[in-house]
Amino acid sequence: MYLTEEKKKEVFKKHNKNEKDTGTAEGQIALFSLRIAHLTAHLKNNKKDFNTQRSLVLLVGKRRNHLDYLKKKDITRYRAIVKELELRR
Repeated sequence: MYLTEEKKKEVFKKHNKNEKDTGTAEGQIALFSLRIAHLTAHLKNNKKDFNTQRSLVLLVGKRRNHLDYLKKKDITRYRAIVKELELRR
């Protein structure tokens, strides 16, 4: 499995105060970005995998909603996470 418990803790530790703080918007956005990158790589090899394609679209929408929430609540945190993850905005 590509997303192990250690990998999740590492992502949350990097983008949050600690690895147990999994509910912040930054941590969720980072985790979504990691999953989006994995699914994108999978779809490059499997072009007809429409279930994965649908999952990818849903994940992008979830990340978009989290980014919109963060932008509305705290613009400096929003700008920091977009710059750190190198998202196109």
